[in-house]
Amino acid sequence: MAAVVPSLELVDRVCAGEINAIARLLTRAEAGSAECRPALDEIYRRAGRAHVVGITGVPGSGKSTLVARLAREIRASGRKVAIVAIDPSSPFTGGSILGDRIRMNDLAGDPGIFVRSMATRGALGGLARGTLEAVDILDAAGFDMVIVETVGVGQDEVDIVRASHTTVVMSAPGLGDDIQAIKAGVLEIADIHVVSKCDRPDANKTLIDLKAMLIMGLALARVPGWKVPVLATSSARGEGVAELFDAIVRHRAALEAEGGIDMRRRMIAERRLLKAAEGIIADRFEQHRGGRIADLLGNVMGRQTSPYAAAVELLNEIGMED
Repeated sequence: MAAVVPSLELVDRVCAGEINAIARLLTRAEAGSAECRPALDEIYRRAGRAHVVGITGVPGSGKSTLVARLAREIRASGRKVAIVAIDPSSPFTGGSILGDRIRMNDLAGDPGIFVRSMATRGALGGLARGTLEAVDILDAAGFDMVIVETVGVGQDEVDIVRASHTTVVMSAPGLGDDIQAIKAGVLEIADIHVVSKCDRPDANKTLIDLKAMLIMGLALARVPGWKVPVLATSSARGEGVAELFDAIVRHRAALEAEGGIDMRRRMIAERRLLKAAEGIIADRFEQHRGGRIADLLGNVMGRQTSPYAAAVELLNEIGMED
């Protein structure tokens, strides 16, 4: 049996773009093993150059098909692109159902395109645990753009705006609501709006309604001087994909021109700091739940202590322990 390569030894190989090393480290990052933590910390220090694009929208809006088309457009510009496709978890194995990987199989022959599916494993917000570590790995590996396609969970799916430089929100006609983005509560997070399946006769109403919302100021641009576009696309016909890529490139330029890129990076860093802290606290909770935590739980159940007061005491307790 071949010896397992320590994660830290994979870092240089990842940064050299070695596909096997990238895949191995992605697997370990997704598993969240403590052994790979030093490697991920080093990868984080070497990343920070890629343009991270989040694509979100309700199920059935055609995200995966459009992402595959967009990847080809990005490659035609000479850029390397990686895709992190967040799939729902299998209720039996906990793994990714791999629907996105199946739909993107025709991209596999291009060495400048890398596709990775990740399972949500119960995580909320449209992202999987380890998504941003995966983005770091692909960033450090030399991919110019990293696309994160969220699982499609509606109003809980706003985590993507705190994880990407450019957020694309997709809507589609004929899904029971003219503007699903409004129903889902994610209208305001978009840097770019896309209406897919524009070859359908009812697509024009969705386009008009979205543009009217923007004119009325119900969704404000988060970058000074950037007018949020509403683009019509048809993946079946390949229409609007070049315009979407152009809008993504222009949005990045606007971020850099207006100093907004630093604000986005700070927002991403803040989210990651808080998420990391939450993870550490959850791990500590599990480690100590049979001791002092059991006493605190008893006090909360007996209403001798409020949950808030018990939480403060818990943080004081476990915060000083290894």
